[in-house]
Amino acid sequence: MTDTIVLGCGYVGMRLARQCMARGDRVTGVVRSQEGLDRLTQAGIPGVRQDLADEGLNAPQLAGAQLFHLAPPPDAGTEDTHTRHLVESFARTGHPRRILYISTTGVYGDCGGRWVDESWPASPTTDRSRRRWDAEQTLGRWSTESGGELVILRVAGIYGPDRLPLERIRRGVPLVRPDEAPFTNRIHADDLATLCLAAMEKGLTGSIYNACDGNPSTMTDYFLQVADAAGLPHPPLIPMAEAAEHLSTGMLSYMAESRRLANTRLRQELGVELRYPTLSDGLQAIFATP
Repeated sequence: MTDTIVLGCGYVGMRLARQCMARGDRVTGVVRSQEGLDRLTQAGIPGVRQDLADEGLNAPQLAGAQLFHLAPPPDAGTEDTHTRHLVESFARTGHPRRILYISTTGVYGDCGGRWVDESWPASPTTDRSRRRWDAEQTLGRWSTESGGELVILRVAGIYGPDRLPLERIRRGVPLVRPDEAPFTNRIHADDLATLCLAAMEKGLTGSIYNACDGNPSTMTDYFLQVADAAGLPHPPLIPMAEAAEHLSTGMLSYMAESRRLANTRLRQELGVELRYPTLSDGLQAIFATP
């Protein structure tokens, strides 16, 4: 029986944990809060509570286990001290056999709307992406020094049930006109859980995969498709020159980057057939009448 640790067992992690349990793995979900632990208990997923901001993971099952690292980095700074604490803890707990790390496609930075595969050089432009890049480097050093196996998924925007910008659309927050909007990429949460499992099983150590559906569109198109699927009116459209007057700092930082992500390597090497290869497919399933 395989010992499986899902570190950061939340929205995607619980989906992943259920898949692992269904195939017979001995699963432990790791969460930061009591609320998160209560959710695991209600879902029938064995769990423990650990906060990597204060201490490293200290679970006896870690030595020789497969570790899915989905835990987020700190909220500020350019370093992922949480991942550094995790790696430091291996001296106490023993080293996992293999780590699957969830990074972000934001490490590529602004690509001017060009198509990007895994050979594109990392050039993160925001601190949130720099923290993920720091984690990739930390785990890469661990793999080299310890001989432990490492596979990285660089994940696009995650959507799914209860993870759509419906409230923003209802409030009528403006969108940038389609002809000026940056390209964005996405992946359905259920598909991401499946990809995590496939990458853990089949990905060669040291491999990096773009975890996306391979069908990018503009950010504005994304919001408009969600609005249509939910039966909501379209928000007003404004020129990019007016964006700073209406959009949050966080949204503006996303608007400053544009790239279209290819997922050819993921499909060819992992052999995964996505359940929701387009946003339309995913939204249709989310809003389907029971």
